[in-house]
This record gives sequence, structure tokens and C-alpha cells, in this order.
Amino acid sequence: MPKSRFSIYNLLVQFFKKNEPIQKMKAGSVLFQEKDSVDYVYLLLNGSIALGRVHLRGKDFILKILNDRELIVEYQLFNVNPHYQFYAKTLTDCEFILIKREQFEDFVLTDPEAMNALVMWLSTSYLKAQMKCQDLIMNGKKGGLYSILIRLCNSYGVMTEEGILIDLPLTHQELANLTFGTREVIQRSLKELREKDIIAYDNLKFTVKKISYLKEEVDCQNCSYEICGLN
Repeated sequence: MPKSRFSIYNLLVQFFKKNEPIQKMKAGSVLFQEKDSVDYVYLLLNGSIALGRVHLRGKDFILKILNDRELIVEYQLFNVNPHYQFYAKTLTDCEFILIKREQFEDFVLTDPEAMNALVMWLSTSYLKAQMKCQDLIMNGKKGGLYSILIRLCNSYGVMTEEGILIDLPLTHQELANLTFGTREVIQRSLKELREKDIIAYDNLKFTVKKISYLKEEVDCQNCSYEICGLN
């Protein structure tokens, strides 16, 4: 999401950075688990983290991946004794500012500009979630994969001579977790895309050579990057 000077992220950084130390976490660290009591809201300064849930049978579903300059609020706001709805773990080394939940809620309740910015951020997040659900439900597992690849291009894409490099290391299992599919199904679909020269895969990074093919297959509406991302 583009961060204007009036974004909730920027307002929080301006207000809290002078008083709160920067916390560093190594790749693979767990910020919180599902159903943990909420202590903090997190400002991600740099790095990448995954948010998701683990099914009772042990299957992992990655809801979204966040990178630099993101706000992590994964609970019911202004609720008494809230709990996190998802887990959060770092995919790379990360830096955060941790804001106590009570301080965060007091800030947005007493600052009209912050409240307006929070509402805008929440409404955009709602639209993103709705669009991702639509893609996974309407297009099936293969279409869901294509949709995720498009979103990865929007969030992490770097233009190269070969195509759009998704500058985020991903295993086939992690990609399967993003679609709630099995690794075997995802591997077959990826093999088909490689054979058609739609994508390439090297050193855990995908390059999408023909994004127009993926968009045509899922009837892409060419939504803005603000809506069509993986964050």
C-alpha cells in the first residue's frame, strides 16, 4: 500500500519512534501465535513476515506476507482482553517498533487524523481480503496459484530482461501454503507453467515471463497495486 504522509503507518512512526527502541528479530522468529493475548501492535520497519493459521490437522495457511513499512494489527480493535487471530513469524531478519496495545488504541482514539488514517487502512485491507477470497473461490486451486503469482509480482516484482522477478525466496511448500493447496498440486501447476515458458524458477525465486497469460486465465480486472497485493 502506498504510504502518504498521512498514512497510519507514518503517523505511528512519527509519534512512537522517538520513545520506543527498535527491536531486531532473526529470520524464523515467532512474534505471536494464534489465541495469544494481545500485548503489542507492531510497526515493521524492514524485512518480511508471514501471517497465517494452522489447521487442527496441521496444515499451514499463509494469509499474507508483509514487507517493509507495514502495520501489524491482527486482533479485534478496542475489545476487552483481545487475542491474536493469526500467527506471525519472520521470513527474513526484521526490525520493528513495538507499541503497547493500550497506547496504540489511546493514540487513534484521541487523534482525529490518526483515526481517519486507520479507517482508510482498514477499509483497504478489507477490500484486499475480499478480492483474495474471490480469486481462491472462483478460480480453483490452479487459478488461485495464478492469482497469488500476480499478487507477488505486484508486491515484490522487479522488472528484468527475462520478465518480472519476484524478489522473495519461496519454496513450493510456502507457495502451496499461500493457496491452501497441496505441494503436489502446486508442483504440477508450476511444471506446466515452466513447460509453457510462462515462469522460471531459480535459487528459490520465481520469474514471471508472461504475466498477461496469468491475468487472462483468471479474468484479471487490473485492480490497482493498492488492492492487488499480497500484503
